[in-house]
Amino acid sequence: MTGTNTAAHIADGEPARPTVTGRFAPSPSGRMHLGNVYAALMAWLSVRSQGGRMVLRIEDLDDRCRRGRWDALLIEDLEWLGLDWDEGPVYQSDRLDRYERAFEALRAQGLLYPCFCSRAELHAASAPHASDGTPIYAGTCRGLSAEDVARRRAERPGAWRLRVPSADDPRGDVAFTDRVYGPQHETLARDCGDFLVRRSDGVFAYQLAVCVDDAEMGVNEVVRGRDLLGSSARQMYLQDLLDLPHPAYAHVPLLVTADGRRLSKRERDCDLGELRARFGTPEALLGMVAHAAGIAPDARPRSAGDLVELFSWEAVRRHPANLVADGPR
Repeated sequence: MTGTNTAAHIADGEPARPTVTGRFAPSPSGRMHLGNVYAALMAWLSVRSQGGRMVLRIEDLDDRCRRGRWDALLIEDLEWLGLDWDEGPVYQSDRLDRYERAFEALRAQGLLYPCFCSRAELHAASAPHASDGTPIYAGTCRGLSAEDVARRRAERPGAWRLRVPSADDPRGDVAFTDRVYGPQHETLARDCGDFLVRRSDGVFAYQLAVCVDDAEMGVNEVVRGRDLLGSSARQMYLQDLLDLPHPAYAHVPLLVTADGRRLSKRERDCDLGELRARFGTPEALLGMVAHAAGIAPDARPRSAGDLVELFSWEAVRRHPANLVADGPR
């Protein structure tokens, strides 16, 4: 699907600015819910307001993501909303060779080691949890001998973790400015520990795959939910190790139900099938979302194109919003 990509404006006597490239990156594990619509709209408006281009990437590495079912609905729902794109859809499942090369590059640097900890063992550890709910790894398998690795590998396959610098090593300090939440700083050893780059079933981890994809696709602006804010430092560290550029990051607040629970596909919170039936038109739905997000002065129906001129990051709310109660019943 070809969108309305506009070339970078060149003022008289001024050099061309780099084209802003953003992306939709849904996982086809279920139908889009209201929170997905919100994040997709913010990403689209930011790019289109800057005359940039959008990439549609289907993140289907997980075995819950069945190609040919939910991905088709995701694409159809984006089209119904009027959120177009300029490249794609690109499927991560078609790009395993790229992730393999990045994995081997990290292994060649001596930065990877096998981990045999079960999920239960990780969650039973006394370490606190990172902001995205991932246990902070205590380094249990970091110093295993070759004999220990061989013995444990005979019992079950291992995952692969990336060594991060010690807490007193400045290479492990990652700082950046988020366009919504401002200055961020993380010390990897304290805030996440050695993290996964490949699961025990051989599937490449999210952190590794998105770094490779964003760089290859020229993505220089990443807009996504606040639950992924904690992933940014890990991805920036990987980007440095793989000599990849850093995109700009903007994390939008999560949407919650009336009782304060975060929206999720698992709970089927206002999936787009329900929303389309309830609102009737994309303009009605987008107008409500834009008003709740803070970028529209009221909730009257507006198309995606109508909202471009209203968009600014300064207007985006920084606190969770309850959109579920605001829609028509």
